[in-house]
Amino acid sequence: MLPEIQNLHDVWQTNRTVQTTASHQISFDDLTNSIISTGPFSFYIIDFFDMSLSHISPSLFEMHGFDPDTINFNDVLGAIHPDDIDFVVKAEAFLTKFFYENVGREKLLNYKISYSHRCRIENGEYVLFNHQALMLTMDDSGGYGKSLNIHTRIDHLSSFNTYKISLIGLNGEPSFMNLSLDEENKEFTEFSKREIDIIKLIGDGLNNTEIAEKLFISPLTVKKHRNNILTKSDSKNTAELIKNCILQGVI
Repeated sequence: MLPEIQNLHDVWQTNRTVQTTASHQISFDDLTNSIISTGPFSFYIIDFFDMSLSHISPSLFEMHGFDPDTINFNDVLGAIHPDDIDFVVKAEAFLTKFFYENVGREKLLNYKISYSHRCRIENGEYVLFNHQALMLTMDDSGGYGKSLNIHTRIDHLSSFNTYKISLIGLNGEPSFMNLSLDEENKEFTEFSKREIDIIKLIGDGLNNTEIAEKLFISPLTVKKHRNNILTKSDSKNTAELIKNCILQGVI
């Protein structure tokens, strides 16, 4: 095992469950809505108890050239670009600390984690993927159980990795976008469920009046929300907002 991959296992070692967990604790609709198809994608479920894979999509083998008969989690991790693996290690460690200090570890089941990294595809080339993870189960002590991981190819949208993380809230929880791993930059921006709903409706092409009708609020209120969203996301216009949100797995 490469030392970089061992570093990832070391991050998860102290946080994973000490026993297998049973059923998924989120609804089928949440699972379906978690798969963002802005490009070719694959998915699998990782069980942190024994690092075994299940529910593997055929596209995982097709995109990366993995052998269906021998694939294991280290094969997936080994496909990450060598220059991005350190970011992934730091991102996973950062997430553990962020939830503990700012959200509450018990709420991890109500969040979808999103960040990007380059990954090797079948022809040996490295391209940019958006990684999304949705924790499905945890044990009574808060140990990681099973997680749905979704990898979407986004190199048709961007070849530049922001090296930032977004946490998309489910079940009414707030969202956090563009979190920096920089220890000196501890500020973060919180997006409410209403703001995320409006972002998704903007992505569907709805104007202010149509969004207002959908959400039973006034067009003026929608306009105020849109202005706040642009400011919070540091987007110059709606087009940049939508692109950023697609890259971050929000829509």
